Parts: sequence; structure tokens; C-alpha cells
Amino acid sequence: MIIENLFLDPTIILLIAAFAGFFMAFGIGANDVANAMGTSVGSKAITFRQAIFIAAIFEFLGAYLAGGEVTSTIRKGIVSPDLYIGQENIFIIGMMSALFAAATWLLIASSKGWPVSTTHSIVGSIVGFVIISMGFTAVSWGKVGTIAASWVVSPAVSGTMAFLIFLSAKKLILDRRDPEQAAVSLIPFYGFFVAVIIGLVTARKGLKHVGLPLTDNEVVLVTIGFGVVVTIITAILLNLNKNKIREYGVESAFAILMIVTASAMAFAHGSNDVANAIGPMSAIISVASEGAIGAKAAVNPWVLLIGGIGIVFGLAMLGGRVIKTVGSKITHLTPSLGFSAEMAAASTVVAATYIGFPISTTHTLVGAVIGVGLAKGVSHLDLGSIGRIVLSWVVTIPAGASLTILFYFILKTVFGV
Repeated sequence: MIIENLFLDPTIILLIAAFAGFFMAFGIGANDVANAMGTSVGSKAITFRQAIFIAAIFEFLGAYLAGGEVTSTIRKGIVSPDLYIGQENIFIIGMMSALFAAATWLLIASSKGWPVSTTHSIVGSIVGFVIISMGFTAVSWGKVGTIAASWVVSPAVSGTMAFLIFLSAKKLILDRRDPEQAAVSLIPFYGFFVAVIIGLVTARKGLKHVGLPLTDNEVVLVTIGFGVVVTIITAILLNLNKNKIREYGVESAFAILMIVTASAMAFAHGSNDVANAIGPMSAIISVASEGAIGAKAAVNPWVLLIGGIGIVFGLAMLGGRVIKTVGSKITHLTPSLGFSAEMAAASTVVAATYIGFPISTTHTLVGAVIGVGLAKGVSHLDLGSIGRIVLSWVVTIPAGASLTILFYFILKTVFGV
């Protein structure tokens, strides 16, 4: 059943929603790619071109295979869709406005090299729509507060994890009498840990979105199997490059491992942040095609596909500027430090995705980078750069809300609602 009092033909609405979702996904790729690749490039473990290649594959896979779980929180959590029953036109315009506003802000920030939060952007934009259309009391402030709390908790958790992971690598590998041999022997186990984290969220939460649901026992088998495969591949790579590791030092071993952690972080980012694009997009599609606001509908694979493709295009075309900021302007990164930060950030993001809790990968990754910087000492941190990054975070929410209000009035005028 199609709603009869829409201002446009439902097909036109779907096309506009798809474009708005793609635009937002493009902004996510352009800005948040730094969260996946910044530490790898900054530590010189991989080149920018290699980063684009790795991220293009794993950002897309994360978005497509595991991106549906957090979408419902963004789609329905900030405001109750039931408030807009009978006002479908307003709801659709509002969600379109939120997508265009958040995407515009991400485009501005990315062009300046500011690593802002896409989660902040879309949440602030949706809040702006609700306030302008329904008033302050219509906002689900409890849900906003829960998400806001994660913006504080996630960098603290990832920073602590990064600090501890680096200390473990320092004790078990870097400070050993023969660190190169210790690296070849022990680094595959770190690879197993990373693989299990990614495998767990993909097997349990992601594959059902592409028609491959697994039982609990199958999830365990798939996860362990994937971990073993990654461990073997990592061990083979390290042993094949053993002579190079001895020649160039132990950090070169961590550079090999960073290919695994960079892939994991890209997958984790795609799985979590695609919701910021396809959540509002799914809400619009539900209204246009399900017959009523608030209708329950699974996230369509083609919607995840649009999100994944948009992320890849954004990171390839405009991602370099933010990568430079995150990779080199917080602290000087070596491969062992970058690996610790990426491993901690990926673990935190995947855990959040696993429980359907949208967090800011920007905050998570920056927290992790600060954590490894602290492991070396406060003097190794660029406090000025950190301050500017935090300021850009503070500006993001009001910027998203303000731009939404602007787009809201423009779209209302254009469509005559």
C-alpha cells in the first residue's frame, strides 16, 4: 500500500532519498575514512593509494554485510515516528533535510581537513528537524543523552585499550632481547584477536542481512575458522619477510600486521557509520513504500549497497585531507603505535555495532591515538591539534541542526508543503 497524500510520486521520493543517502555516505567516506586509514598512513605502514584500495574493499564489506544492525537506532531512536502520523510530507521533508544538512557539513569539514563526527552530524541534524517541526519536547532526549554518553565513553574505552595493547606489545615484543623474532612468533596471535572480533559481528549480525543467518554454534565455528585463517596468513607473511624484518627493524613487522588491523578498522567503520546515511534514508523509504510511518521493515540490501558505494566514492575523492590530520597531527605514529590504536578502535567500534549502539568512530579513533601517545608521554601529544579537533566536534551538532532548518524551509517552499 502506498500513502495517498504524499506531495510527490513515491518513486520520485525513493529516488531523492537514494540520492540524499548517497550524498551522506559520500560525506562519511570523505571524512571518517581517516578513522580507518589515518593511523596506517600516518605511521607509513601503507601508502595513501594502498589505503584507498584496502578501505574501498573493507568499508564496502562492513557497510553491506554488517551495517543493518545500528540503523534502527538512528532511524527511530531520536524521535518517535508515530508523532508524524498524518504528517507524512513533513516527516519526509525533515529526513531529507537532515541528510542534506549533515552531508553538506561533512563536505565543508572534509575540504578543511577537520575530522568531525558523522554521528554528531546526523544526530544534530535530526534533532534540528524535530525541534523546528514539533518543538523541543518531541525530541527523545533520553536517547540523545545515551548516544551523547557514548561520545565520552568510547574515546575513554578505546584510549585505555590502546594504552594497554601498546604496553603489552612493548613488554612481549619491543623490549625483548630479540624483538624481531618475538614479533614473528607473537604478532599472528594479535592478528587472531582482530579477526575474531570482525568475524563475530559479521557472522552474528551481518550475514542475516544478505540471507545467510547462522545459529550460535555456526557463529562460533565461522569466527574461529576465520581467526585461524588470518593467523596463518599473518604468520606466513611474517616468515616470508623475516629477513626484511631483521634488516629494517621490528617496526616493519608491525607494519605487516597493520594491513590486518587497517582492514579491520575499515570494516568496523563501514559497519557502524553506514547507519548515519541509510538510517534516515530507510525511514523515508518506509513511509513511501510500507504504507505508514513507523512500519517495521528490514533494511533492504540495495539500501546498504548505496551506502557502501557512497562511502567508497567519498574516501577516494576527498579522504586525503582528513587522513593527514588524524595520521600525523595528534602524535608521531610508528607502526607499533598505529597498530595499537587501530586494534583498540576497531574493537570498540565492532563491540558497539554488535549491540546496535551508534558511536562516533572519530572520537573512538582519536581517543585511541591519544592513548598510545600517552603511553609515550604527554610531551609526545600535540595538544593544540587535539584542542582544534575537539572544537570542531563541538561545532558539529549546532552546524548540523542549523543547516537542517535551512534545508527544511527550502524543501517546504520547493514542494509547496
